[in-house]
Amino acid sequence: MSVPLPPPEATQHSLIRYLPFPLVLFGTGPGTGFANDRFAEVFLPGQLDSPQLQRMIEGPGSGWQTVDLRRRDGIGRSARAQAIAVPDGVLVVIDDVAGGLSAQEYSRLQHRIGELENLSATDRLTGTWNRVQLERVVDVEISRAERMSQPVTLILLDIDHFKRVNDVHSHLVGDAVVKEFVARIRARIRAIDSLFRWGGDEFVVLASGVGYRGGAVLAESLRQCVAAQPFHTVGPITASLGVAEYIEAESAESWFARTDEALYAAKAGGRDRVHIDRRGSSDLLAHQAGLGVLRLNWLEAYESGEPTIDDEHLELFRLGNALIAAASAEAATPASWRPALGSLLTHLNGHFRNEEAVLARYGYARLAEHRRAHAALMKRAGDLEAATADDEGSLGVLVNFLVRDVISRHLFKVDRDFYPLLQQGRNDDSTSGNPLAPAP
Repeated sequence: MSVPLPPPEATQHSLIRYLPFPLVLFGTGPGTGFANDRFAEVFLPGQLDSPQLQRMIEGPGSGWQTVDLRRRDGIGRSARAQAIAVPDGVLVVIDDVAGGLSAQEYSRLQHRIGELENLSATDRLTGTWNRVQLERVVDVEISRAERMSQPVTLILLDIDHFKRVNDVHSHLVGDAVVKEFVARIRARIRAIDSLFRWGGDEFVVLASGVGYRGGAVLAESLRQCVAAQPFHTVGPITASLGVAEYIEAESAESWFARTDEALYAAKAGGRDRVHIDRRGSSDLLAHQAGLGVLRLNWLEAYESGEPTIDDEHLELFRLGNALIAAASAEAATPASWRPALGSLLTHLNGHFRNEEAVLARYGYARLAEHRRAHAALMKRAGDLEAATADDEGSLGVLVNFLVRDVISRHLFKVDRDFYPLLQQGRNDDSTSGNPLAPAP
């Protein structure tokens, strides 16, 4: 069975309509079901209100289920269906193929669902993430920042006098300016940063692991890259930027409002400038780190640019700090901090496996050697765990293993060998126009 490709300008509905399987896209409200052409060919009208389908969309991801649907040919009423969560709704797949969908057909279907997710999350003009996607991920970023005790900063960018560009040169030229603007910004942000189109000529950079000071440096770099050279179609263009770091326990709405106020101040101050809201969790985190006996502090310089690896390295630091806190508590014994050690070693083992899978995907030439280094570290980790079982472990031995063996020698030195490969791979994917690849 061949799956026809949708046209480049496909919307969510047209993308679903082109698939050769009966599909229904249910939105978040009542009466929002949209059936594709194949569904209409196979089943009688009125089937979207089936109680079984309605129950399925309340719990997507539970696999294939039997549903009662009336067919046009009058042959039987039962069919297999599966509900899959997609952005802003649930996609129900109906299996009307005798013997079930083949592996190849199901693979094609999964590929098209991926296209649907990408379509709903990206801006069609620039290929950046869109405002809906920012609203989806911001709470996740806030949660991660609080869990990891890491700062996170928003930078709001606005093209100065953009209305004049549209009025004088046309909206088509304005679109070209926006695309060139995005290309310049993308060239300056880090691989771990995310770029979103907020609307019109406004864009947002979400900078993970960066406080307002680092955000100010990044924003000034972005301002300079916009103003450095004339744009191809209209000549000199400038931008105003507002910077605000997340403050612990504030809402996403409050954070956005402070960033918007900073942008407004930059424009009111004469445009082509950066205004910084000099508040944020980074100052509190620095103070807390100064009060502690020992703390592993993550810096943006440690990032590889590959989200899977960076997230797991961050988690390693968090679990390491949890272990240090448990082991240095008053009246601590190996028995009291043994669970924290177990969590750390379980994560370390899983991280090594995941890292090896990522390196295999990128074709890392020294993967076999890297696997041996991982095995040696896990052997040392196993010895430490055995020592704690005999109540012979000590905080000094654990810290020495974490700081010297895992972080200083392995993460800072051995891992650094593959960082250029990952960064080059992500740069190659970004130039191909796919903002999702390589996926974590």
